[in-house]
Amino acid sequence: MYLASNWQDYEVLDTSGGEKLERWGDYVLIRPDPQVIWDTPKLHPMWKHPNAHYHRSNKGGGEWEFFDLPDEWSIRYNDLTFCLKPFAFKHTGLFPEQAANWDWFSTIIKEAIAKEPGRTINVLNLFAYTGGATIAAAAAGAKVTHVDAAKGMVGWAKENARASALEDAPVRWLVDDCVRFVEREMRRGSRYDAIIMDPPSYGRGPKGEIWKLEDCIFPLLEKTTQILADRPLFVLLNSYTTGLQPAVLSYMMNTVYVSRFGGTVIADEVGLPVKGTNLVLPCGASGRYTGGDNK
Repeated sequence: MYLASNWQDYEVLDTSGGEKLERWGDYVLIRPDPQVIWDTPKLHPMWKHPNAHYHRSNKGGGEWEFFDLPDEWSIRYNDLTFCLKPFAFKHTGLFPEQAANWDWFSTIIKEAIAKEPGRTINVLNLFAYTGGATIAAAAAGAKVTHVDAAKGMVGWAKENARASALEDAPVRWLVDDCVRFVEREMRRGSRYDAIIMDPPSYGRGPKGEIWKLEDCIFPLLEKTTQILADRPLFVLLNSYTTGLQPAVLSYMMNTVYVSRFGGTVIADEVGLPVKGTNLVLPCGASGRYTGGDNK
């Protein structure tokens, strides 16, 4: 399992009854989690004294109950700073388990630059959300193209870049449908050394384009081979969809990338340590392709 265990400002304190108790910097939240199907004693005292609690509705969706939580606050991961706020369906604007992947690809980027000083590493981040992977790649020294269909999410990502003192980093911020963007890059003959993808299970593009992961992801992977460099550094594919388990990610990425470029694929679950039990909370899966020259 890829374990995001290097956080100082975030931790899962406990899990029980379909919920997780989390510390985000100075604030403690209770949020629903579909993986938490166990019902264990809620012994941690903060179960009774959270700063906010997201209550899920039996009819779908839900709502926040606030006790003592600011509209916005921030946390840090190493040299990166993330602006947080409670919004939409239980989210805060950050998936902390992805820190395991930030560490992985940041090392690859730094090693490639050290091997060839002055080299420009071009990274494409698709479905880039609030830019966690974007600013991690930029901080490692890459030139990043950040693409998301939601204008508000791109604006939030820019806030995170400014908070991390990366407002002048070479990042291209684009509000666009990710599939259509890749298709245009194919026609333009653009090339990237690495691609990061964090696709939703279901979504719509800025012009109403429908995205359903099971139908759309494999054709998108095939298209990305046309915009990768001849010797790619890496490709990262994340999944929070139940049907896309690590073995499925591995099969797709081996079929698409290894058959064309060589290299290797390793796919596994992503998880967060749970402080109260010393167990690990599973948080989806990631497939990691590493180019043949970057093992």
